[in-house]
Amino acid sequence: MGKGPGLYTDIGKKARDLLYKDYQTDQKFTLTTYSPTGVAITSSGTKKGELFLADVNTQLKNKNITTDIKVDTNSNLIATVTVDEACPGVKTILSFRVPDQRSGKVELQYLHEYAGISTSVGLTANPIVNFSGVIGTNVVALGTDVSFDSKTGNFTKFNGGLSFSNADLLASLTVNDKGDTLSASYYHIVNPFTSTAVGAEATHSFSSNENTFTIGAQHALDPLTSVKARVNNLGKASALIQHEWRPKSFFTISGDVDTKAIEKSAKVGLALVLKP
Repeated sequence: MGKGPGLYTDIGKKARDLLYKDYQTDQKFTLTTYSPTGVAITSSGTKKGELFLADVNTQLKNKNITTDIKVDTNSNLIATVTVDEACPGVKTILSFRVPDQRSGKVELQYLHEYAGISTSVGLTANPIVNFSGVIGTNVVALGTDVSFDSKTGNFTKFNGGLSFSNADLLASLTVNDKGDTLSASYYHIVNPFTSTAVGAEATHSFSSNENTFTIGAQHALDPLTSVKARVNNLGKASALIQHEWRPKSFFTISGDVDTKAIEKSAKVGLALVLKP
């Protein structure tokens, strides 16, 4: 386990990654190349039905400063500048999107042995201010995540979370949507040598009185090949197999089927990530 409680976004992250990461029903291709000067250029293309989306991301690292510039097929330019360890334990992130003039934002992250804080402010006359903080240890942590719109004077987001972890188990409880949604997640490492793990997530909406429950598992067939599967109470079942055919290069096949409408065709997704 890492030292300290981490950031608020780390609460329940292990379970979310097991249950949702790398699952897709689209076709995606990603290629990363490096120039002689160390600039990384990543090109991505995704086919969603009849729609094709693409973007090109350029990343330059200079000491503790990382600059990312992304251009997509919708003519958006997204720039992000990250400064690591501007002060001990502090990370600074400046981002903006063109042509959206209200997208500018500066974010500060601070990690301590007993706390993790992230705060961001929009670079506008009436900014949205976001604050998230976690206190505790790498075993037990309590956190909150709030957003305040200075233009309307209203809180647009108010969430809270509690996490517990030890060497092979992580559990979390979060309250989202201003208290309307209650979620609990569980992640358990069954066998660390084969990366075998199980996870579950249960969500209850107080306004609609609806419950959603998802369970999943992962297992490494060999050091380069892993499989995952999940199913929820709505009858949606998914599975994937991922193979690292060379260092940092992955080929993933995933499928999704509605067990309550088995006559419908299963959805299949492909993803290829190539890095030198």
